[in-house]
Amino acid sequence: MFFKTCIKKLNIILLLSFVHLHEQIMFYRFRHIFLLLTLLVFITCKSNSRDINVFFLGDSIHLNIDDKFFVQAEGNLSDQFIHTFYLHVNESNYLPIIKALKSFQNKYQLNDWLYYQLIRSTAQAISPKGENYHRYTLYKWFLLAKSGYEATLSFSEKKLLFYVRSDDNIYGIPFFKRDEKQYVCLNYHDYGKIDFEKEIVVETTLRIEEANKSFSYKITQLPDFRPDDYQIKELQFNYQDKVYHFKVKLNTQVKNMFTNYPVADFETYFNIPLSKETYSSLIPELKKNIQDLSQTNGVDYLMRFTRYSFLYENDQINFGKEKRLSPEQTLLYEHSDCDDRAALFFYLVKEIYNLPMIVLLYPTHVTIAVQFDHPIGKPIIFNGKTYSMCDPTPQSKDLEIGQIDRNRKHQPYEVVYEYIPSVK
Repeated sequence: MFFKTCIKKLNIILLLSFVHLHEQIMFYRFRHIFLLLTLLVFITCKSNSRDINVFFLGDSIHLNIDDKFFVQAEGNLSDQFIHTFYLHVNESNYLPIIKALKSFQNKYQLNDWLYYQLIRSTAQAISPKGENYHRYTLYKWFLLAKSGYEATLSFSEKKLLFYVRSDDNIYGIPFFKRDEKQYVCLNYHDYGKIDFEKEIVVETTLRIEEANKSFSYKITQLPDFRPDDYQIKELQFNYQDKVYHFKVKLNTQVKNMFTNYPVADFETYFNIPLSKETYSSLIPELKKNIQDLSQTNGVDYLMRFTRYSFLYENDQINFGKEKRLSPEQTLLYEHSDCDDRAALFFYLVKEIYNLPMIVLLYPTHVTIAVQFDHPIGKPIIFNGKTYSMCDPTPQSKDLEIGQIDRNRKHQPYEVVYEYIPSVK
């Protein structure tokens, strides 16, 4: 009896052990299957996205982009063509791209123009311009619009024009008005010249609801480039029989940033600042050199620095078209003309002395007049205030403050910008 009882208990133990073993086997099998499924999902997810790096301002953005975001965009230009592209891309998980771009914008405090350059670089990485120009343009439009800017497209049989709403005064590129709003073309430079009287261009009917922000060309600060990206440019000029030497730090990325920057009004150009490294390599040195001079002689020093530290060349020869350089661009380029030097001189006087100034536009010349405590030479009167001519561009003779080139004494001029310091 005892033996039978033991055998029975042993059978129960063996049965329980078998059940336990079976459960363990099932558990490990289940875990193995789960791991395989997880790996399969991971592989599937990875295969449904692409990794792209966007390089900009010496930094990079890593983007993991949904495969649905990539479209062929083949076919003839039409309103339906644009709608179809938008519907496909809009159904993708594009929000991480916008989030990454906006994060980069905030990191470097990019103004609208520089943010658009970031979008250009992103569109180039996603869909290279040389492979399919229309698709490249569509991606730029989509990214700018989804970033909140009121962008739109117009098309002809072979051309796709990209516009953005802007309230700024921009010259030399196409624009149109709709509902009393101005839309400026961002990619006109890619086509060179378009005869709008012969080529019919139609705006798309597509409107993106969240795209309602105006685009500004005003640049109130340049990015903080990496110090290692700067190079030294040596400048020199003679003042009162003494040669002054400067080693200015300059970044060639500034040229790239302004490659397609349009001709804006003088106020916009003249108030573009220097980058931090360029500023620190030039402004303190200028301040040191003029610290023992009177205000008038100090402005004279800045006028002659701007006049004689650079070679003169007009824009048609230098660039083949009208182009206004920012102060830092004037320092970068080997040649510059009158409006470029006027912008640099204006910036230096504003930064160091913060004096009231006016910008004078003659038929073929741009120059500056400065308000001193006492006018020098024949004063220029504007809005009841007296200003003294300070021409930072070489003329037929070495002009002093208050002197006007003899060829312009009787020429009409227009005051195109008046600078009144908030704190004098």
